[in-house]
Amino acid sequence: MTAALSLTSLSAGHNGVPVTRSLDLTVEPGEIVALIGPNGAGKTTTLDTVAGVLHPLGGEVEVHGHQVRSTAEAGKRGLGYLPERRGLFSGLTVRENLWLRARSRRRGDPLLDDYPALQRLADRRAGLLSGGEQQILALAAALASQPSVLLIDEMTMGLAPVVVTQLVELVRTAAAERGIAVLVVEQHVKAALDLAQRGYVLQQGEVVMEGPAEELRGRMDELHAAYVPGKEAGITG
Repeated sequence: MTAALSLTSLSAGHNGVPVTRSLDLTVEPGEIVALIGPNGAGKTTTLDTVAGVLHPLGGEVEVHGHQVRSTAEAGKRGLGYLPERRGLFSGLTVRENLWLRARSRRRGDPLLDDYPALQRLADRRAGLLSGGEQQILALAAALASQPSVLLIDEMTMGLAPVVVTQLVELVRTAAAERGIAVLVVEQHVKAALDLAQRGYVLQQGEVVMEGPAEELRGRMDELHAAYVPGKEAGITG
């Protein structure tokens, strides 16, 4: 079976300077995979390259066996992206953001039924929502485009535990019921490994650990070393 998302010897960076090198990674349909590591490890650069925002410096990105090297190709192949900056239109209402991402009012309106937290806010501008409400809307908008592969960057950062719980359940449901392959970037190790089935650990642009999430949870001492060598304080969770 062809992987939903496959990175082969991927090198990515800015202005010709690599941040990540020779990254090999796969995500199967319906699987949630975490890409974790300290700040500056290359996690967001990897996602931007997979999404076609950045051009690969080497190697390949494939979605369902088709090479992706631009945002247009990524969209054509069913790749969705929830960036850390959320990508919402702050001047539009919740309902209008969903219409836009679903590409029609007819498909957008029923989506509100799937997100009780957004129903009472349907006619409020996105810019007036709380941080947690904005993140739920951003996830709903990303899913509204009906992706087969979804990239998520730092979904839980700065949010209350009750909101994190809602987001995690929405992602799990999307993967399990819709078969969406999810690659989630997260600095918080515990949150990432609780959500994902597998994980890859980046350090200085290279994968230094990988495996099932349960196995990685049992190697916390090594994860501490990967985050801040010689310091346990580097991991948050």
